[in-house]
Amino acid sequence: MISFALSTLRHRKAGFAGAFVALLCAAALVTACGLLLETGLRGGAAPERYAGAPVIVAGDQFVRRTVRDDDGEVKTKAKALSERRWIPASVAAELARTPGVERVVPEVTFPVGAALGHGWESAALTPFTLASGRAPKADDEVVVDARYEGRALTVGSRRYRVVGVTAQALPSQDTVFFSTREARRLAGRPGQVSAIGVFPAVDVAVKGAVAYTGDERGTVEFLGAEQARVMLISLGGALGGTSLLVAILVVVGTFALSVQQRQRELALLRAVAATPRQIRKLLGGEALLISLAAGVPGSLAGILLGFWLRSRFVALGAMPDNLGLVVSPFPVVAALLATVAAAWAAARVTARRTARIRPVEALGEAAMERPKLPWGRLLAGVLALAGGVVLTIVLSNLNTEAASSPVTMLTALVWTIAVALLGPALARLVMALPVRAPGAGGYLAAANLRANTARMAAVITPLSLMVAMTCTILFVQTTMGQAAADQAATGIRADHVLGPGAPAAVRTVPGVRATTDVLRTSVRIDLERYAAQAVTPEGLDQTMDLGVRAGSLQGFGERSVAVSSTAAERLGVTVGSALTLTLGDGTPASLRVAAVYARGLAFGDLTLHHALVAGHVDDPRGTLLVAGGDRAALERAAGGAPVEYPAEITMSNAAVNYVAMGLIVAFCAIAVVNTLAMSTAGRARELTLLRLVGTTRRQVLRMLRVETATAVLVAVALGTGVSLVTLSAFSRGMTGSALPSVPPLTYLAVVAVAAALALAATALPARLVLRRRPDGAIGARE
Repeated sequence: MISFALSTLRHRKAGFAGAFVALLCAAALVTACGLLLETGLRGGAAPERYAGAPVIVAGDQFVRRTVRDDDGEVKTKAKALSERRWIPASVAAELARTPGVERVVPEVTFPVGAALGHGWESAALTPFTLASGRAPKADDEVVVDARYEGRALTVGSRRYRVVGVTAQALPSQDTVFFSTREARRLAGRPGQVSAIGVFPAVDVAVKGAVAYTGDERGTVEFLGAEQARVMLISLGGALGGTSLLVAILVVVGTFALSVQQRQRELALLRAVAATPRQIRKLLGGEALLISLAAGVPGSLAGILLGFWLRSRFVALGAMPDNLGLVVSPFPVVAALLATVAAAWAAARVTARRTARIRPVEALGEAAMERPKLPWGRLLAGVLALAGGVVLTIVLSNLNTEAASSPVTMLTALVWTIAVALLGPALARLVMALPVRAPGAGGYLAAANLRANTARMAAVITPLSLMVAMTCTILFVQTTMGQAAADQAATGIRADHVLGPGAPAAVRTVPGVRATTDVLRTSVRIDLERYAAQAVTPEGLDQTMDLGVRAGSLQGFGERSVAVSSTAAERLGVTVGSALTLTLGDGTPASLRVAAVYARGLAFGDLTLHHALVAGHVDDPRGTLLVAGGDRAALERAAGGAPVEYPAEITMSNAAVNYVAMGLIVAFCAIAVVNTLAMSTAGRARELTLLRLVGTTRRQVLRMLRVETATAVLVAVALGTGVSLVTLSAFSRGMTGSALPSVPPLTYLAVVAVAAALALAATALPARLVLRRRPDGAIGARE
């Protein structure tokens, strides 16, 4: 049957072009997702600052917990810390006594504006060498890297003289070197260091610290690399799974339309004694050949797509530039196998009825479609509806981003699958309405739509999928963003907000009634991450309103914690409950719940005392809320203009999600164009026959426009309904309100783009068909 399938493909290139395009895009998308996933699992960040040290000894950047599973097996789980874990400076002396160690170089790292500051003694870790000048000796002297221009440097209210310039500059970070004593003072960690370089490469082991070699040194240097890997694993898995489901849905629809257009051909094969097994083998062979032809270039194109995604993530700051994309044969092979399997299954499923029924019945169905849905398809549609209902209920009870994000996409997909399965029945319901466009074109369109609801359903499926997925992806972000912005607008009582590093003089400006220092960080509770803020409680009631629902912030101390109502429900705590957590640098803290508040989206899951957190974050410079005072006077005292308060939005990777999920939207858009072009091109004989019986070219085009407009209206209604149900459930779980935020102009833009794509994909093939003379086109090969 393979040779027969080759012959069929050779003589029906146009008919199989749609399936080829769908499979090629599916392979590219799955390959790109696989590359992201593998990079998250096996990727490593190359060191820059620590490139010259063969061994780096630093703190363990994971919080670990030993648990016993249901089978009694003991396992140790680990989660990355959000801040740098420092180690005692005395570890350097212990390392120096290790046999084979010739030199140890301690290092401190701290922020200096947009650069990182260090002591000059740690220059050997790169190594940095002087191009001009000398090393810093006094407390007011610095050495800058080769990118810096200037003879002085101001840090806070202190001015430093540039006494040397290095010959090197790191690709992704600016560097400033201070004297050893001044660096220790600025770091603010007495008796601690951030890392220790060991020369030469020998095996070392120190209690309370970890030795890093190779690319592991980059993980210590770039803490964001580990967080980026976790993000890539989560995003690659979720995006890959969603992409595969969308691809299967699109490919099945494409093959269903292709088989539908070949109903007469397949019926004739059955009539001339082709057995059901031979029909299945023919269609399976065609699918195999098309999927291989599309899968190979699609998988290779997916590698380029993966590199493009990585470049966008780097530009958005979601991953460091030195975390390279891991390219191996596994994602390519997996995508190729998935493409082949999807195509083969789609071809077998879509033609199972034609292959099974008797030849005479097959000829009858080729001439006129069945008035009812097959029982199997109807049952599958009902089950999909039930699945959509269950997922919607589950989604409405999820209140964390990690849990709700994948379920949101899955819910929208399951509802869309139900629409696809029940599409012909829905189309019949729509066409039963006594509505018809005027004129001959409107009459012909109505007759066509009523006579071929299966074709209309095949067009509605990708359109509704595109509208549903686009609206869900876009408005999940706007819903969370608007809820957080509303809470921040209501909760911030301060008159002015100043950015990091505001000098102390701001607090003494005439008219200032109260100031509140705010730090942003994250903590771990039983390995689960919670967004947190740390505040100075003095005058907090004049600068911030958390929306306290229980307890009080009066007497809020270093051993107190306020918890958002959402987090309190997840943790099972109330006012007075004890709460043990791990700060961002791995330091444990035992606290007591003082209050439960409502505005967690704007101010984080937990609110801690500023003094508790300030010594355990990489950058202790926070935001300053100021109540009272004149703006101009504050700007003069601060040396710069106030900035907006960085309200904590739960879904903080909105731009990353837009880029990643935008690929699925693009795939859906391609599927819309592909399906409509296939549907229109496959009707060449029908359109030619209409021309021969006296229908004008203008009337035919109007008929097609009315048909497409009808399909668009139905698809937009269904897609909007799917997204609205999904978004309402998502909003109910995450914000407590069932009303999602849907910007009207954005929604109208989505609908307009879908309509434009549909009309263009119909008009262009139709015009090409109608350019040929009717008397010559009617006898052309299909």
